[in-house]
Amino acid sequence: MSGSSGGRPRGPRGIARTWAEVLVRPRRAFANGITPGDQAPALTFAVAVAAAFTLGWIASDPAAMPAVVPSSPLLSQAVVFLVVVALAAPVGLHLTAAAATVAVVVASVEIADGHFALRDRGGVSETVQAVAYASSPMALAGPVIPELRVACGAYAAVLLFVGFREVHGLGPLRTAVAAVPPAALGYGVGYRAVAAARTLLGA
Repeated sequence: MSGSSGGRPRGPRGIARTWAEVLVRPRRAFANGITPGDQAPALTFAVAVAAAFTLGWIASDPAAMPAVVPSSPLLSQAVVFLVVVALAAPVGLHLTAAAATVAVVVASVEIADGHFALRDRGGVSETVQAVAYASSPMALAGPVIPELRVACGAYAAVLLFVGFREVHGLGPLRTAVAAVPPAALGYGVGYRAVAAARTLLGA
């Protein structure tokens, strides 16, 4: 993990290694790759996943891209891609992480000696990183294949559950309470897994 002061390695090779490790060995990836305060590589990783998703979508269904430049579909696609990479991906990550932070706090509430208290858990930085790395399957979900998007979204939700278990140390039920809202928002809505599921169900 050279080239990193903590957490995941930087650079294209580091992103590829992280992606493969999260998909194949998620517990090890979350246990060893998340460091308090080390959000920079997580943001880069989330942007890379969003970029791969968008490229897959453009390649499989270019007509679905908005005609930003009516005279040039190719230029319109380039603009959409840049907007996703520069704006949508970072904003989406932070919105999902904000929902995750609230959900983790709610899941951590307990009653001790007749008073409300919060269980020990990881910090906001660890939550952001878990959300980013759990999105790994969505890099493959760009092609407009509803079954693929649903499968990738479901696996991303499972990875988020695994990540939250590792970084927050909550029990299974509390982890589910913490993971479901951000997974539904980030992977379900943001990456259109919910829309794909509705297509499959004929809704």
